[in-house]
Amino acid sequence: MEEQINQMPRIGDMAPDFTADTTYGPLRFSEYNKGSWVILFSHPADFTPVCTTEMSGFAIQSDEFKALNTKLIGLSIDSIHAHVAWVNNVKKNSGVLFNFPIIADIDMKVSKLYGMLQPNESQTAAVRAVFIIDPTGKVRLMMYYPLNVGRNMNEILRVLKALQTADKHGVALPLNWVPGEQVIVPPPKTVPDMEEREKSNYEMVDFYLAKKNL
Repeated sequence: MEEQINQMPRIGDMAPDFTADTTYGPLRFSEYNKGSWVILFSHPADFTPVCTTEMSGFAIQSDEFKALNTKLIGLSIDSIHAHVAWVNNVKKNSGVLFNFPIIADIDMKVSKLYGMLQPNESQTAAVRAVFIIDPTGKVRLMMYYPLNVGRNMNEILRVLKALQTADKHGVALPLNWVPGEQVIVPPPKTVPDMEEREKSNYEMVDFYLAKKNL
């Protein structure tokens, strides 16, 4: 049992597929993921303060995620009735609608599949996990937060943009990179490549570390 709880996908793995009931109806994850990026994120419980701030943050910035061809999908180990009641409560109190599916993972099936249950943190509540999955269904990034620390929405958006930029331009991104800043050109693999680089207009910190503007 514990081995199953601790199982989690790794970066580069294909995201495990599943079917689930959500606040927007039944869903097969592979169909939801098809043709777009997906951010799958879990929260410990409905009607809790930190989770309310986080889910509201995703909802408030949902248009920005949509513009990045990215769908959102939440999860907790609560019933669909609790989810709908919470969505209604937050909308009435703050005017914010959780306008993305929230998985009712009452049997913990998806939580176990994605390693969202961390036994030394909680046996029955999912930690604050974030999975960024690309349009091919591959896991590209994972973040795990404990129950009592909220996530940083700016960082989630930053790494999503970084992954998309790296894919589009075949580059790497330096420390604290944000869109508009220089990117890192992959290092040369041969001596001729090294010599060619020295003639380029890249910003050369050294032959293996060169930056350019996009």
